[in-house]
Parts: sequence; C-alpha cells; structure tokens
Amino acid sequence: MTRASLDKQPHEVASMFDRVAANYDLTNDILSLGQDRVWRKEVARAVDARPGQRVLDLAAGTATSSLPFAATGAYVVPCDFSLGMLMEGKKRNAWLPLTAGDATRLPFKDDVFDTVTISFGLRNVQDTDAALRELFRVTKPGGQVVICEFSQPTWAPFRTVYTEYLMRALPPVARAVSSNPDAYVYLAESIREWPDQPALAALLQKAGWSKVAWRNLSGGIVALHRGTKD
Repeated sequence: MTRASLDKQPHEVASMFDRVAANYDLTNDILSLGQDRVWRKEVARAVDARPGQRVLDLAAGTATSSLPFAATGAYVVPCDFSLGMLMEGKKRNAWLPLTAGDATRLPFKDDVFDTVTISFGLRNVQDTDAALRELFRVTKPGGQVVICEFSQPTWAPFRTVYTEYLMRALPPVARAVSSNPDAYVYLAESIREWPDQPALAALLQKAGWSKVAWRNLSGGIVALHRGTKD
C-alpha cells in the first residue's frame, strides 16, 4: 500500500504516512514553497501555549509541530496513528512523550488538555465528526481547539489556479522529492474534496464547540479554525 483511497481507511492512511516519514517535513517545505513554516507560526500564535498548560498536538507526525509549544514551557503530547512517523520523531526528539493514538478513539481521559490542536491531519481522519467529538471530550472546560487545515481560496480566479497546481504540478514535484510520490496524489485529491471554511465551522459547532471562528491564511489556501469548550 503506497497511497490511501478517499474513503480513508485508517490502516491505509497510516501505512501511507509510514512510507513518507523520513522525508515528510522536507517534502512539505518544498511543495508549499516554504509557506508551511508561516502556517505553523500562526498555529503557535493561536495556541498561545503557557508554562504548565497541557497541549495535545494531534496528527503530530514527527513532532516538528510540537516543538514551538514545548519551547514555551507547556507540557505537549504529540500524538499520531502512524508508527513510522512516531519512530522518526523519536529519533529527532526523544525527550517528547510521543504517543500512538487514533483521532476517533483518543487514549486520554476526559477534560485533560487546556488546548487541543491538529494541523493538516483532520482531513485524513475517516470520521471527522467522531474526531471533533473526541477532541472536545479530552479538553478541559474553558479550553480551546485550534485546527489548521487546507481549505478553499477565497478569490475565484486564484482558486482555479490553485486547483490546477494541486492536480497537475504537485504530483510531478512530489516524484522528484518524496520517498512515496503516490501519497501526494492522495493528498492533492483529499484537499480538493475537503469542506470549505463555513462547512468545517458547522462541523465544529455540531461537535459541541462554541465561539467557533476562522481566519484565512495565504488567501484561503489554509484556514485556521478555533473553538471553545464551555
């Protein structure tokens, strides 16, 4: 199995990410033209982690995304269901408590985390509603969720150009830089099929989150959604 299908069977998705773990961060940097660094800075600003807080970084992959939270003095738990990603992360950041877990059945008690966050991983979960409910369950009352995910560019002409890049330019570039280029065909398709900004906000509200809002990054290529647990 080198890529997953759009019905997102968990074993397929995990296997696919296992195969790209070694070069995943570098490949993303190249394919996003360096924008992924900007997006992660915005996530860190939105999370606003503080010393002593507990932060769940879901779909953390190699835990690169967890480092800014840990640097603030917060206790961050990087969690992912790809063992390949976690093993690669352990090589680089053995001091972090990397944890294997499925977003739809998280291995944590109720009301544990001050902030739960997931970047570029929610659209790879088979049951989005179940994942959002699980994130809600493990968050303390008064805590927040921060979701960074690919979305729909707001300017129609640019949206057309962006879709063409995803489906035509991204796979050839991935073949040059990725250990598993077929995975990026799936990733392009999953981005194209993902709900737009208002639709994801509605799913958050359905899962119980309040004060749901979003902010577009890079013209809507990425959207940063937030919500609060009352």
